[in-house]
Amino acid sequence: MGRYLNSSTPYALYQGETNQPYFVDKSLLLAELFPVLDAGNQHICITRPRRFGKTIMANMIAAFLSKKVDSDSIFSRLKITSNLKYKEYRNKYNVISIDFSKISRSCDSYSDYIGKIETTLIRDLKKEYPQIEVVQIQFNYLDYEDPAVQSRKCYEVCRRYNKPVIVMEPVKGGNLVNLPEDAAKILDNLNGGSAASYAVRFAASFDGVMMVLSGMSNIEQMEDNLSYMNEFRALDDTEMAAVKAVAEVFNSNHMIACTACRYCVEGCPKHISIPDLFACMNAKTVFHDWNADCYYNDVHTINNGKASDCIRCGKCEKVCPQHLPIRELLEKVAKEFEKKAD
Repeated sequence: MGRYLNSSTPYALYQGETNQPYFVDKSLLLAELFPVLDAGNQHICITRPRRFGKTIMANMIAAFLSKKVDSDSIFSRLKITSNLKYKEYRNKYNVISIDFSKISRSCDSYSDYIGKIETTLIRDLKKEYPQIEVVQIQFNYLDYEDPAVQSRKCYEVCRRYNKPVIVMEPVKGGNLVNLPEDAAKILDNLNGGSAASYAVRFAASFDGVMMVLSGMSNIEQMEDNLSYMNEFRALDDTEMAAVKAVAEVFNSNHMIACTACRYCVEGCPKHISIPDLFACMNAKTVFHDWNADCYYNDVHTINNGKASDCIRCGKCEKVCPQHLPIRELLEKVAKEFEKKAD
């Protein structure tokens, strides 16, 4: 068992609660999760007022679902056994349990705490799945420092644990081929290969990358790929500086420069997930990602406010390190994603 992955702690804590002289059996609430699990929902939020049993409920859910500890000794005497799907769901899942209410004494800040959680969770996963031989990640020069994708950090984790890397999306769905005019000029001035060649060679230039997956739709594209990969040469300093400059063109001229620090989210009275909505806007307007509307409507606003819900209180702009005109940007997001049918 790991510290966070399939930990025995929720089981032990919930078992202690069930043994108390005064215990209210709320296990039938577990049945409310069964259809949600069947539907494959990625995010489930369970809210309660303070002191209304959120921690006990979280421990109950983890103890029931986690596959590492047989919890029949607890739940066989509770009401959930009357549900026909009791055995189907009990102890069938890998469960990650993290308590964010307490910071370890060894951590000087909340950021340190998050870093410690990441390190420990990676250790748990590595121990649980030692058979992992290779890792596939999205990796390209535009996503390299993108706070939403975090290509660099994903790559660094792979290197830390000596896992070979397979790269997907080296040209970001073709967006690093069909460049804006000012970005294309930067690569044209190198008097070298195609825009695709610089993107693919960027990904292949890193240690530990064993394969770069590049989609091709015609013979010309295949021949182009073969021309620079047959006798591969990593990007030199000049070329590396050029692709960095291209990324800066995207970030400065076209994209909302949100770093996803999420300082704006906590104080929003309408609970708008501002960084996620900005990411949707970038995906749609810059990269023409057809999934952006789906993420906006079915993921980021399903349990949170929409851009049009903004009441322009300005709390978000006061805490934004990038000094973004968030209220104005949310208006643009609303116009893009909340268009009314004629």
